[in-house]
Amino acid sequence: MTGTPFTALRGQLHEAAAEFAGGADALEGILLGLVDDVDRAVAEPLEIFPVCHHSPASALAMARRLREKQPKVVYLELCEDMAPLLTELRNCRLPVAVQAFASDIEGFPQGWAPLSVVAPLTEASAEYQAVAYALDTPGVELVLVDRSSDHVFQWDARHDRADDPVREDVTETGTATGTEAEAALHGEAVGVEIGDLRPRFAELEEHLLRHGKVRHWSEWWHQYVEVPLGDSDHDTYRQVMFLIGSLFRRLAPGDGDRVRVDEDRERYMWTRMREHLAATGTDPADCLYVCGAFHAASRVDEFGVHGGDGFEISPRTATTWQYGLIPSSNTAIEAQFGLASGSVSIAATQWAKNLKRTGVKPYRLEGQAGTKKTGTKATAATALPTATPAEDRLSGFLQRPPVLDTLDETELLGWSVDIVRAARRNGYLASTADAIAVFETSILLAGMRDRAKPTPYDFQDAAVTCIEKDSVPGRRDVRRLVENMMGGDRIGQVGYEALPPLARDVHDRLAPLELNLQQRGVRRALLDMTSRPELRACSDVLWMLRRLMPHGAARPVMGERRLGERSIQESWDLALGTHQRALIELGYEGVSLEQVLEQRLRRTAYGPRATTAEVLAAVEDATLYLGGRRLADELGTRALDVLAGERTVDGAPEVLRRVRGLLAYYRTSEPVLPPWIESFVRTGYAHYCTLLPTAFRDEDATVGQVAAMLGFLFSMESLALSLGCDRTQLELAVAQAHPKDPAKTALLWAAQVQLGTLSRGELRARCDELLANPLVVPSYPRYLSGFVHALEPVPGLADVVVEAVSNAFGRLPDAVLLPWLPVLITTLRSHAAELAPLLIREAGRIFPARLEALDTWVPPWHRQPATPRAVTAAAAPRGAALLPAHPTTCDALAELLGCAEGWTAADVSAPAGPRAALLATHPATVDALACVLTAR
Repeated sequence: MTGTPFTALRGQLHEAAAEFAGGADALEGILLGLVDDVDRAVAEPLEIFPVCHHSPASALAMARRLREKQPKVVYLELCEDMAPLLTELRNCRLPVAVQAFASDIEGFPQGWAPLSVVAPLTEASAEYQAVAYALDTPGVELVLVDRSSDHVFQWDARHDRADDPVREDVTETGTATGTEAEAALHGEAVGVEIGDLRPRFAELEEHLLRHGKVRHWSEWWHQYVEVPLGDSDHDTYRQVMFLIGSLFRRLAPGDGDRVRVDEDRERYMWTRMREHLAATGTDPADCLYVCGAFHAASRVDEFGVHGGDGFEISPRTATTWQYGLIPSSNTAIEAQFGLASGSVSIAATQWAKNLKRTGVKPYRLEGQAGTKKTGTKATAATALPTATPAEDRLSGFLQRPPVLDTLDETELLGWSVDIVRAARRNGYLASTADAIAVFETSILLAGMRDRAKPTPYDFQDAAVTCIEKDSVPGRRDVRRLVENMMGGDRIGQVGYEALPPLARDVHDRLAPLELNLQQRGVRRALLDMTSRPELRACSDVLWMLRRLMPHGAARPVMGERRLGERSIQESWDLALGTHQRALIELGYEGVSLEQVLEQRLRRTAYGPRATTAEVLAAVEDATLYLGGRRLADELGTRALDVLAGERTVDGAPEVLRRVRGLLAYYRTSEPVLPPWIESFVRTGYAHYCTLLPTAFRDEDATVGQVAAMLGFLFSMESLALSLGCDRTQLELAVAQAHPKDPAKTALLWAAQVQLGTLSRGELRARCDELLANPLVVPSYPRYLSGFVHALEPVPGLADVVVEAVSNAFGRLPDAVLLPWLPVLITTLRSHAAELAPLLIREAGRIFPARLEALDTWVPPWHRQPATPRAVTAAAAPRGAALLPAHPTTCDALAELLGCAEGWTAADVSAPAGPRAALLATHPATVDALACVLTAR
């Protein structure tokens, strides 16, 4: 290795290793290996530009180098299949993320779906500078050389753990795990690491943080890398970044799977670059390779333009990938890459300061939203003269004492005043004294940490200490206020032109609302379909968005949509701009909302674990949102097949509710019932009759589920019998039921009453026997719970249930009654919509309406039967004489029946006929009728 520019540095490191380690050992190998890695990367004919993700120093060095070198080809470490999307960045406001999305996957475990890969970009990132330069400079080619999105999951370590389908163990990159909405803008997408520089050796990171007197990695990087490299020249910047990447790589044992993936990525990228150079004949001196510093100091055999060609790239799977741009934010980037809160906002502020201090003109895409025009046009790339041999800049950089920035009192005073003003606006009792305290504490903390100039992190700690103290009066704490003051959490936006067709179609169809729905925040939409009939189409779109998008994207304030019901006025809270990512991902599934909804309904109905209730819900949604009968009939036929294959009654309550709603809708809106629902009722009647005896005995079947089965059988009985079902099947099923649970026993008695095999009197007698038996009294509340559930299939038993509950309150001891009350309340609450109104209405009919009447009120079931009255023979003609006296009613009935005979003359003196004599002989019927009439 003699003759290289780093010979002197190797000698110094060799002497240092011998002095500190007492001879040649692993330390010397590591130190000399670092220099070898730097020497190898610097000597590569194809210039390697190492970067750190979202680093202002890297972005500044990139912008400066691009203007100096003007490369003709830029190789960028980014998924190669994302290249067509980069031109759409000019239609967006940064930060945004390039996304690859796949919902229908082949070649991967189904538990991984949906697959998503994102690569966020900000203006203060070296990658964006390279993209902007390549796209707006004539004659420059941008080539993405990293593995495809498909290979990201092909190389996932979960392939080695096929029996573990959990998504949370993704070790490729971090996911957005922030608690706020902005931190979740990337969803569960896997982030592409572009320039990830963070030690993977926990002890090394802890050592650096402790000796650097900082709290987290972002602060260490800002203090010891960002600031020193902010004013360095190109060669110094490259060599230092090579050294840092090699240091972290050699000292980090890391996870074996992750190291393997990293090395395969490096082989992949160098293979792609050699293929492109061979295909185009481009001179490597005219190219620039932008990659993370961790990958720049690579030691694989395929490294370099003259590296080996033994690496074979596997073909992609048959998975269909969709591509688009989604909004991102500083918080989402911090959550994805494990950075400290506010670090990306501070980096953006540092980027602006660097540009102002150095005068470097950054690259921005022409027409980029949210950026200022540079005022100069990009010129065609021209080749530079032959580069001079690299010199050793590392020795000078490592031996140079740290440059201490002088205290900028004006800037620090401005920060102190601004944070006090912001704190007072957010409810803190801050004053001028607090501003002075923050100023002085910032200087004190910086001195304790060996810094002459307080960093934003020092100022943040001082503000929290002096202002927040121990309470947060508002929604934002002081730490968040400092982040907002330093630049805030910038949230990107994807422009209309860059949206997928579905998202553009949604905005076009909602244009009559005259609202800017692309802006973040909530917009209130008022729809009066009576005065503006064209808004009905907007209403249809909004209801579909509510069905397809997350909660809060489209929330109805007034109005509802049910089967057979349409509102004439509606009010909506819309936040489509806030949920732009969800809207964009809908565009990956289809070109219109109707298509996406139909696909999802089919996926639900034809899923391997679909239940009858879920398929009926899909039928209802198809009827509500899509209209027509084609899809609803198809899904209804599918529900019939699923019902026939079910062997449990778990979904019986939901099936009953949905079938009742669909039947009521079709009976009022269609001339005849659809064939599928007739078949469903016929099949369901036989199906539940078959399962009924088993459900009564099954301990896993709840009382509510058995009651729902009986509700289906009794409420659908008339229709089922008209379609050819046999009632004997139901009678046999009830006769074969022998439950052991008291609640199910009460349910069985109610079913027998409905079938006529048990009278109401016998049912009341059984209830009295239960209360009279001391051994059964403790379980009597369970019988009552069964009676309450019985109101679902047999609502006519409401009076018997009220009587049974009243007797329980009157006769049960407190030790039994009080523990049962919560069970009764929860039972009524769970069935409040159906059962409670029946009981309340029946109780209102039976109990007195006024409090004064309660003292003398006697329950109907405690009243003594009235004494039978003797009916004399003389009374008979009196009733018979009433009809001739008022013949109008009889005349009308005779005319209706077609009786043309006239009235015969009434002979009062004539003896009573055989009918009157029959009544006199058997007066019981007349007495009973008289009791009923007098009781009313």
